[in-house]
Amino acid sequence: MLDKSYLVPWGKRGSLSTDTEAAVLAELVHESTPLPAGVRRERFERSFAASVGSRHAISVNSGAVALQMAIRMLDLAPGDEVIATPQTHRATVQPLLDHDVQVRFCDIDPTTLNLDPAALESLITPRTRALLLTHYGGCPAEMDTVMALARRHGFLVLEDCVHALGARYRGRSPGSLADLATFSLRNAKSGTALGEGGLITCDRDDWAERLHRLRAPDGDARTVHPQPAGLPGTSYALPLQRGCVRRPGSDATMPEGVAALGQAQLAGVETAVARRRALAGRLNEVLARYPFLTPQSAPAHSVHSYHLYTCLADHQELRDRLVLALDRRGVEIQLRYFPQHLLPQWRHRGHLRGECPVAERSWFEQHLNLPCHPTLTPHQKDYLIEALDGALAELNGGVPAPAGVPATVCGPR
Repeated sequence: MLDKSYLVPWGKRGSLSTDTEAAVLAELVHESTPLPAGVRRERFERSFAASVGSRHAISVNSGAVALQMAIRMLDLAPGDEVIATPQTHRATVQPLLDHDVQVRFCDIDPTTLNLDPAALESLITPRTRALLLTHYGGCPAEMDTVMALARRHGFLVLEDCVHALGARYRGRSPGSLADLATFSLRNAKSGTALGEGGLITCDRDDWAERLHRLRAPDGDARTVHPQPAGLPGTSYALPLQRGCVRRPGSDATMPEGVAALGQAQLAGVETAVARRRALAGRLNEVLARYPFLTPQSAPAHSVHSYHLYTCLADHQELRDRLVLALDRRGVEIQLRYFPQHLLPQWRHRGHLRGECPVAERSWFEQHLNLPCHPTLTPHQKDYLIEALDGALAELNGGVPAPAGVPATVCGPR
């Protein structure tokens, strides 16, 4: 509720900050090096690429811009088809509205809440050019199956890793599992940088070169700036030949201060994710005693980063009663995300209810997210566990379920 203070609030900060970050910013403010010089930005890009196992990392000024520029790398043409997940933030798929393409939304797996590979294959046609997927909540998608389909049918895959910093898929990091990947450094993420920032990772040298040009003001141009003899400090551009400028730039360069803070934050990502996983483990223990509420689960070969802790109720009445019971106890609950294909901009393009029945049932009837962020205090974590157990016991007719003894929910379905 907007007019109350929560004992366990939804986290506004998803990373851990130390005196190191403050020292880095103080150094930046007091030194004489020009801020657009890019030394820290290049260092951050190298470190980030190494951390996820990618050949290149290109930084930009937001996660949304990273997605827009990555989609430009797909070179979509009128009439192309793009497959996308409906279980994501609108920023993942919104850039596709700027392209004259047909978007097919692929339903999700009811357990992982990621794009369902079994549903994906039926959507592929000879016009399929690309696939956009999200590692929802930090649970890695089933990338081996997805990439095998992509290679067999000749389309590109873009993974949105906005939730997946610190996750693992068969020992590898999201961001190195597909053709292209994007990351966000916004406040709620496990690695942040002054509120906004984004990165694109890829292995292709030609894409990295294009991305470096496209994020700059001049864009994808071939200009030269000679210095006229005898006139130091001035420059001018030679006349461009026809076809030299292919696309305009965006001036999306990451500022040096953001890059410096991002570099400092990289060292704390594993600690932040470990705290999320530890709290998720305690929440899982409570839910195991009340099987009418099931947590999102990652396959055994994956490691969940728990950017979101998501669980699914057996039916809508139960979900709604639980949300209200937790709210009364001072625990802030979120529901993320509304099925993208049912937003007005996509309904305007012909998408309808029933297109992705699993995603629709999940959000409208089952879905809720519990607070799970590394800045919760020990007291807040203990209270969250107590409040969740109490709310579930209330739904169980006032009877708490002892450890190791499953409960059955009382009342109508």
